Amino acid sequence: MNLGSTITELRTSRGLTQQAFADLMYVSRELVSKWENGTRRPDYDMIERLAQVLEVSPDAIVDKNDLVFEELADCIPDGVTVGDAELTAAIESFLRGIGENEARLFIRRYYFLETPADISAAFGKRENYVRSVLSKTRAKFRKFIKERAS
Repeated sequence: MNLGSTITELRTSRGLTQQAFADLMYVSRELVSKWENGTRRPDYDMIERLAQVLEVSPDAIVDKNDLVFEELADCIPDGVTVGDAELTAAIESFLRGIGENEARLFIRRYYFLETPADISAAFGKRENYVRSVLSKTRAKFRKFIKERAS
């Protein structure tokens, strides 16, 4: 079952409408709809909030590792196939070619599977800064993979 279906099932099993659930989560009904139809994906911090409101463990919604690896898998351009060994070599090469700060954040997120909140606390940076750097680094990695595949 995918993440959106799981959220829908848990929400409806508790008799909550999207609006009622959104109110409990302090988000818009539109965002709940996007989670459920797969247009947007909540990060792990939000998954923990979802779990609390739905009175389940976060693992009942999604495996933390799956969520992080899906995020990293989005870096592989459509039509490009990369084997495990090739991906490992590409990541190592990529990390050697970027700034130390970017590399450290990337490793904490994708090797140690830390949340952006945990990384921001460890680095003494704002969470939005960490999210921004990770987003830009993933975009660079996507470009790097695309160039290697050409």
